[in-house]
Formats: sequence, C-alpha cells, structure tokens
Amino acid sequence: MKEKVRILDKDTIGRILMRIAHEILEKNKGTENLCLVGIRNRGVYLAQRLAGCIKKIENKDVLAGALDITLYRDDLTLISASPTVHKTEIDFDITDKNLVVVDDVLYTGRTVRAALDALIDFGRPSSIQLAVLVDRGHRELPVRADYVGKNIPTSQKETVEVRLEEVDGVDEVAIVEKT
Repeated sequence: MKEKVRILDKDTIGRILMRIAHEILEKNKGTENLCLVGIRNRGVYLAQRLAGCIKKIENKDVLAGALDITLYRDDLTLISASPTVHKTEIDFDITDKNLVVVDDVLYTGRTVRAALDALIDFGRPSSIQLAVLVDRGHRELPVRADYVGKNIPTSQKETVEVRLEEVDGVDEVAIVEKT
C-alpha cells in the first residue's frame, strides 16, 4: 500500500466533528432522547468525540456506546476462520431514542447493514441516523448517511485510511493506493 494523498488533518477533523454535532442537534432539536453508538473500532472514538462536541455546544451529556458488528457481518467466513469478537458496550436502553450510528468510512453499506441488524437486538429506537467522517462512494446496498464529514470520490484500487490519535497516535485521513 502506498499513500497517495493526505486529505484531512487534525484541525480539519475537529472542525468536521463540530459541524456534524451542530447538524445532529439541529435535526434532533436538541439532546432529548439522543444517543450515539460508534461502530468498532474507530467509530467508537468518533462517537465519543461527537458527544464531547455536543457537550461543548449544549452543556449536556449525551449517552455514547460501542457496537461490535463482527457476528452480524455477511462476509464473516471470508474474513477469518476464527474472527475476533470485541465487546459491545451499550449500557443504556435504546428503545424510543433518536440513535445516531457513527462510523469512520461509508463504502459499500454492508457495515451499516450489519450494525442495523445488531442494534435491533438492543431495542427499538424511535429513529436511527448515520454519521460518517468520510463517504467514499461505491455503494452495494441502498444506504445513505444523514451526516457526512467529507465526500471523497475514490477508485476501487484505493482505500481510505482514517487514523485517529486513540488508535494510531495521529489524527488524519489519507487515500492509499493498493499496490
């Protein structure tokens, strides 16, 4: 893999998350019945950051959880004979909540489909919305994000790498070319 171009830096990611937080608050008319659930791995950190942005704007805490979709994936057998399952941490009732699912990159839509399947095991939200840092296109399923940080057209030969301080030691997004 060869890095082709770096498209987002730390400051830009921070501004994008603050904008998305404002959009979430506007659409949901505040924080009442609002909660965030990040898809493991990087979606969890983005959800926590969005909760922090909402706290700065409204001075109110928003519930944030973590969702592992490993067992709900439709390509589970293609990934590994023994996939690693991480912990889902949704320590609150999502029933009748306005739930925002947070992920780093929206691509084919299959991750979001798996997340929807997983969430139904936890209750019946009033609404489910999707927030993504990057939408790179190439959808295979009819999935659209409600909140998009940046649309980045890519080719099938490229991938989008989101690097976050919590995991990678740096905040940036790059387009990487498969070699």
